[in-house]
Amino acid sequence: MSNVLGIHSVGQSLVTRLTNTYPTSLRALYDCTFTLVSSADIAREDVTPPSVTLFLHRVSVNEHMRSMRRGPERPNDANPLSLDLHYLLSVWADKAPAEHTLLAWAMRELHLQPLLDSSSLSPDAEWLPNEFIELVPSELSTEDVMRIWDAFSTPYRLSVSYTARILRIEGTDVPPGRPVVARRIDITDRVPAPRP
Repeated sequence: MSNVLGIHSVGQSLVTRLTNTYPTSLRALYDCTFTLVSSADIAREDVTPPSVTLFLHRVSVNEHMRSMRRGPERPNDANPLSLDLHYLLSVWADKAPAEHTLLAWAMRELHLQPLLDSSSLSPDAEWLPNEFIELVPSELSTEDVMRIWDAFSTPYRLSVSYTARILRIEGTDVPPGRPVVARRIDITDRVPAPRP
């Protein structure tokens, strides 16, 4: 399970993977940059083409892990927060061939390598050795996509959506009850007097 840096770690790790696997043959045609962007970056159009951006537009609690409970060996631990991260992958290019090629390459790369394991996730989130994040294509309606772009007042860019699941953020330990600091046991043969 990650710490609170897990959300950023997933996005940055995806960008790092795309940057490191982008082939030299394509770089000779389109010297593309891969960037994790905020809504402010998109609103300012602070992206230089040709670029592929990854924008986290929504975070949701994973519906299947919501009711997961700890085992009896750790009864005092809080349940981890299990999240799905919803990304919009967008291509910023001035010409259709660059836009189409970059999108096709990025989608194929994520299709061929849909898992981020602990060796490809940035270490700042303190991932466990057996952890991984699965990246799956998700369907956004045309209306939802348009709403996202309308909110930025930025011209639409060719985009596809993905969901990264399941990010588990470790809860803090539930504080135990107050410690026992003294024991007082009084043993006697006397029978207590009845109360009036």
